Amino acid sequence: MSSTLSPRTRSQGLLFGVLALVLALCVWLPACSAQTKSGKDSKMESDPNKVLAKVNGKTITEGDLEKAAAAEFQQLERECSNNRHNLVENKLKQMVQDTMVEAEAKAKGVSKDQLIADATKAAPVTDADADKFYDENKAQIPPNVTKEQVMPRIKQYLEQQRQNEARQAFYASLDAKYKADYMLEPVRVPVEAAAYAAPVQGPTTAPVTIVEFSDFQCPFCSRLKPTLDQVKQKYGDKVRIVFRQYPLPIHNNAPKAAEAALCANDQGKFWEMHDAMFADQGGLAPDSLKAKATKIGLKADQFAACLDADKHADEIKKDMAAGTAAGVNGTPAMFVNGRFINGAVPIDDITKVIDDELKRGEKSAKS
Repeated sequence: MSSTLSPRTRSQGLLFGVLALVLALCVWLPACSAQTKSGKDSKMESDPNKVLAKVNGKTITEGDLEKAAAAEFQQLERECSNNRHNLVENKLKQMVQDTMVEAEAKAKGVSKDQLIADATKAAPVTDADADKFYDENKAQIPPNVTKEQVMPRIKQYLEQQRQNEARQAFYASLDAKYKADYMLEPVRVPVEAAAYAAPVQGPTTAPVTIVEFSDFQCPFCSRLKPTLDQVKQKYGDKVRIVFRQYPLPIHNNAPKAAEAALCANDQGKFWEMHDAMFADQGGLAPDSLKAKATKIGLKADQFAACLDADKHADEIKKDMAAGTAAGVNGTPAMFVNGRFINGAVPIDDITKVIDDELKRGEKSAKS
């Protein structure tokens, strides 16, 4: 995600949970609706010739407005479509789980409620458990909150965490036993390599393609690099990685760094420049970029001429337009066979999607 937002690791999730309990903070997100009050699709009711305003002798029609706000409407429709799919996906998962619980309860001769209660019973949280958690996180707890005040909330949080872990383990065991087969397709966004010779690692025959939109000045993008290196090491020729440029306006040196990467690409050394810039994000001014080019063995005069002439500026604009159209609004952003992953997420979040894609591919090949 963009540098205004910090990616949450699992350990941070625990800490944020405690702080939320201590501070009693709740964040409510607005709902999205693409329908009119009558329940009909508002886009279908539009009349492009309908006059919405008149000013200084000029008329503004509904068609004019829709054209001017096309990107915003596209984003709104995409968000609403994603929300609907998430609802369907969650409800389907719940129905599958209910079916498995019913089968397991029948096999064991107990009620469904009794089965769930027994299977999700967690070990009690002791004072020692709460003390340990407090000691590990007390630096993050406001100084005006005493240990005596926060301990009941810590115990409550740890109890909920253990119950959730027990519940997840229970349903994972049911998944392994009953092997539910989901046919619902995930949301996919049609985004591919750029029209120009975009930098690529991996064969075109790879069953999984990751299209990454990135910014060389973004600290979270540099954190994603070692994660993607692990992905390449784990999956080899099964994964193809496509790099596309998305320099954020808040990063002054990012546009020139993006040009530098493509100038290096002209000489067949994109990934060397890619690694050099992420290793030294404080050195992305033009003179530093030229020094890096020399260091990685590029023809210095050719590189400098390319960079000074803004040779690849238009290609970068096209990358950014493609990213925005696909729903990118921060970096890093990835599309794994079109499935959107936002931010510098842990490797497990990426491999989970890749494994699912490989499984879907194998299933499709057999059918």
